[in-house]
Amino acid sequence: MHWNFPYRSQRMPVLARNIVATGQPLAAQAGLQAIHDGGNAIDAAICAAAMLTVVEPTANGLGSDAFAIAWNGSLQGLNASGRSPAGLARSAFGDAREMSRLGWNAVTVPGAVSGWAAMHARGATLPFERLLEPAIRAATQGYPVSPMAAAGWARAVSRYGEFPAWMATFAPNGRAPAVGEIVRLPDHAATLRSIARTKGESFYRGELADRIDAAARAEGGAMRSADLASHAPLWVEPWSIDYRDVALHELPPNGQGLAALLALGMLRHFDLASMQVDGVDSLHLQIEAMRAAFVDARQWICDPDRAPADASQLLAPQALAARARAIRMDRAGDWTPTPLPKSGTVYLAAADEGGHLVSWIQSNYEGFGSGVVVPGTGIAMQNRGACFSLEPGHPNEYGPGKRPYHTIIPAFLTRRGSPLAAFGVMGGAMQPQGHLQVVVRIVDQGLNPQSAIDAPRWQVMDDGSVRVERGIPEATVEGLRARGHRVDFEPADGSVFFGGAQMAWRIDGAFIGASDPRRDGQAVGF
Repeated sequence: MHWNFPYRSQRMPVLARNIVATGQPLAAQAGLQAIHDGGNAIDAAICAAAMLTVVEPTANGLGSDAFAIAWNGSLQGLNASGRSPAGLARSAFGDAREMSRLGWNAVTVPGAVSGWAAMHARGATLPFERLLEPAIRAATQGYPVSPMAAAGWARAVSRYGEFPAWMATFAPNGRAPAVGEIVRLPDHAATLRSIARTKGESFYRGELADRIDAAARAEGGAMRSADLASHAPLWVEPWSIDYRDVALHELPPNGQGLAALLALGMLRHFDLASMQVDGVDSLHLQIEAMRAAFVDARQWICDPDRAPADASQLLAPQALAARARAIRMDRAGDWTPTPLPKSGTVYLAAADEGGHLVSWIQSNYEGFGSGVVVPGTGIAMQNRGACFSLEPGHPNEYGPGKRPYHTIIPAFLTRRGSPLAAFGVMGGAMQPQGHLQVVVRIVDQGLNPQSAIDAPRWQVMDDGSVRVERGIPEATVEGLRARGHRVDFEPADGSVFFGGAQMAWRIDGAFIGASDPRRDGQAVGF
């Protein structure tokens, strides 16, 4: 690892014994204060996650889902995503080709609050109520809106203008708040108090669950208190792939972390360290591996309880080697799924001098989510149901009581069985691509964590084309085009989002905290 900074940045890394890095400074500072007050990184993660629902409601909220990977003496994975309502049948969507993106039919049971409680029970040291205090205070007393949040809020007003409860909660003056404007969310504060008092029970089996049920009934939604009561977060074993001298760990499906594992599993068959940084050979290999990985991921990732086949078979050495052999250096490939035998988002990283590391992500999916806000509660319901397929027979086809394909994925690195880094790159389909690029930048190219995050990114789009950020050499873009890639630079309107990364990387006796200049946030430490 070298300490040159070859890419222009608005950040410098933070080196400290305790680190919290998030996409919003107030949330990072709230999490760090929890460690100051005697907590550990688990306390910090819960505190920052709750704070993010207040200060960045444009990307997550009380109606979010969450996932985490934590080191607490061993590596533990948490899946706090919810299922579709038991009373919403597949026939409700008729001949529609795509799932609803707005309204109650896009809502699955929100799992984030259950994730906070589950993580707290596994290793936090401060009282649960203490961890929600900063979020309650910010929602009650108000906070100044940060630039990226203000921009997202402005877009949301046009998207959700037909939802009266959303407008009453988030745009009571008929407009989005400006940068620096003080925003108060009193309903949100009251809900957080109920969650704090009951350790989340009221959300699933109490007063808040009843209010969600009543709102759904009044608006023709299928969500019921029984759906909420039956929800439980899952502790799962992370999947991993060895890459050079590190191991990348991702959560198993229904999240898309498998895509990052597949791509790196292919790339370990190539000597990327010998290739020109940002050169055509290096980017061609990374893009091809990612395109092949997405084809398999989108075919096979689904609710594992309903899976027709075991997707972990895609990580078998012989399967990865076969995919790697199929990559041609002279042209882009035409990828089809590997057959198997039958069988909006916010991210934060926290680390403490006691050795705990937490990689945490939570999201409403698209901005504020479905547009549904439970009146008087501040709960903006996510629209994760939009990630189901309506293709008949697809493993991820919609069904009642089923978890959808999830885009949000935390990541974790170990070296020789010891914790090395908690990191993530929020941003829809960019997430596994960001994980891949950050790992390659550090492991193969020797960049420090901040430079690896600063570096220009590329993104494989849904149609197989590629968008690249400014900073990728034009000669590289032309070389990729000559090999058959459809490549364009990032659009001037910023409509292609290249993610927002945070990282806590362990060094002797301390950590390196790094935060993405593409977001409002920061890494803080002491």
